[in-house]
Amino acid sequence: MDFSKAIGIAASGLKAQSGRMRVISENIANADSAPTSATAEPYRRKIPTFTNHVDRALDATVVDLGRVRRDQSPFRSKQDPGNPAADANGEVRMPNVNVLVETVDMREAQRSYEANLNMVTLTNRMVSRTIDILKA
Repeated sequence: MDFSKAIGIAASGLKAQSGRMRVISENIANADSAPTSATAEPYRRKIPTFTNHVDRALDATVVDLGRVRRDQSPFRSKQDPGNPAADANGEVRMPNVNVLVETVDMREAQRSYEANLNMVTLTNRMVSRTIDILKA
């Protein structure tokens, strides 16, 4: 078994999930941010994607954070006539971010990150034990 390959593959997963968590964090941080005027567009939710490619040095397929797309779903609307961003009807367009969905996505990303981290830890333990056996 090639230990460096296993660690390299898991490390690519760590990096990709870390990037995914950054995007999700940005979505959550902007979930309630109102635009500055009625004509300004509110924050639009970002959706992380993944790509895979063959790493020639590892001779293995690894994953990367791909293009971050903008969610084209409709914006939420909130009645707030006193807001400077309100239209003639007193409606304010709000970001198309659902905090519950983002929280679930964040938890999934955290679990994937932890799984990759466990793979690195277990591989390091196997290498260490192999060295201990060879020393004996």
